[in-house]
Amino acid sequence: MFKGRWQWLRELARRARLMSMPRWLEHILPSRLLPRLLWVMAVGVLASQLIGNAIWANYLQNKSEQEVSAAADHIALGAVSAVHFFQSLPPNYRPLVIQQLREMGGTRFFVTVNDSPIPVHGIAVQPLSNQVLQVIRQIFEQKLPQLTDLRLAFAWPNQLAVSSDGMTVSQLPDHWIKNTLLMAPRPAPVLVIQTEIEPGHWLYLATLMPDPYFLDNSDPMPPERWLLQLITLFTVLLLTWVVVRWITRPLAALSEAAEAFGKGESPPLPAEGSEEFIRTAHAFGAMRERIQRYLEDREKLFAAISHDLRTPITRLKLRTEMLDDEAVRLEFHEDLDELDMMVKGALQSVKDSDIHENRTRIRLDALLGRMVRDSRMAGHEIAYSRCGLWVMVKPLALKRALSNLIDNALFYGERVEISVLEGVGKVVIVVRDHGPGVPDEALATLFDPYVRLDHGRQHNHQGHGLGLGIARNIIQAHGGVLELSNHPQGGLQAMVTLPQD
Repeated sequence: MFKGRWQWLRELARRARLMSMPRWLEHILPSRLLPRLLWVMAVGVLASQLIGNAIWANYLQNKSEQEVSAAADHIALGAVSAVHFFQSLPPNYRPLVIQQLREMGGTRFFVTVNDSPIPVHGIAVQPLSNQVLQVIRQIFEQKLPQLTDLRLAFAWPNQLAVSSDGMTVSQLPDHWIKNTLLMAPRPAPVLVIQTEIEPGHWLYLATLMPDPYFLDNSDPMPPERWLLQLITLFTVLLLTWVVVRWITRPLAALSEAAEAFGKGESPPLPAEGSEEFIRTAHAFGAMRERIQRYLEDREKLFAAISHDLRTPITRLKLRTEMLDDEAVRLEFHEDLDELDMMVKGALQSVKDSDIHENRTRIRLDALLGRMVRDSRMAGHEIAYSRCGLWVMVKPLALKRALSNLIDNALFYGERVEISVLEGVGKVVIVVRDHGPGVPDEALATLFDPYVRLDHGRQHNHQGHGLGLGIARNIIQAHGGVLELSNHPQGGLQAMVTLPQD
């Protein structure tokens, strides 16, 4: 009885915890607290990281685009001024001016004049580089609309040709390009502008962006940042795992103590951990002692009342013998016999349910085999197949419960079949008879005290209607379940489910 109440309380608490949780989320989340919290923390951290990274990436991208546009505008205006300047010079003066600029250490642009455009192997297409080229082309079209041919490209300086004779940047003297191009510590992309300032004269301008490595900003989420995010996630999950295990370990001990108490055991509950758990442990211990005292007092009182009732019943039987009216005397005798049977049944119920023994790991074949042999020796037809399974139970209590089920099956069925099945962490014992079965609407009442159907009264006049209730109480005390149902092929079957460990 207590186990049933305790299961009801635990089920009520579980439903209260899940009441505000959507049903679809309840199906997704793991059932245990530790994986559930880890799952929630992982999803929460990942969601926050993804949202934060998206906001940060958008900010960096907008910032990079604004900076690149401003830099491209500045370079384009300088390039337009350089084109104006070289257009204003006579052709024979241009090489002299270029040579003077190189000897002075160069200017913002490295400049050459060629008779044709120089082929340039551009870098891979990237959004920021394309944005720079578009801004420069727009400004050239606005400031120098008379130029019909403008060629723009970004190229790496290693093999970049700078003149029509095939000279590359790497072949130039250092003082020519030290203020214009960048070769060390790592090469930076070079912006090349070529335009025909007059027929047969192409002005070649090469320069760097104000931020030489601006292409690094094309990817706002580089691999290093993702690695940092993964390290952060792993650290959060590790700390969550440590903290949750530290928190849930006392809860697991409390759950095991409650389950053991429901099975009739009283293991000590360690009062350690947080202050809240220590108070809970003390409250649980006090509650367990009160319930245990209540159950003991209730059983003693019930047994004492049942035992004491037998004396007045006996005296009443003696007094009925003194009655002259035979019919009245017989009626009194029938009522007193029925009352005596109820008292004996009550005493048997207390005695059979109150079995104090330790749990032992037993082999089901040995327990059921002895019971089957005894039934066969009494002339009953009973079938059983060996299973080879073990269970941790109270042997005498389980034997009494199974005996009640087998006796009922033998009384009300022509023959009995016993089978044992193994499930995930459980063992199922099925006792089936080949009798008439039970009406479906009466199945729920078979466990009630003193309930006997018409078929049962005809076959067993001495029964009290307590056997199934006693069997169910014993099975529930083992943490199991007893279910009754009609077999599809006829007869009643009792299914006993026990935990395997």
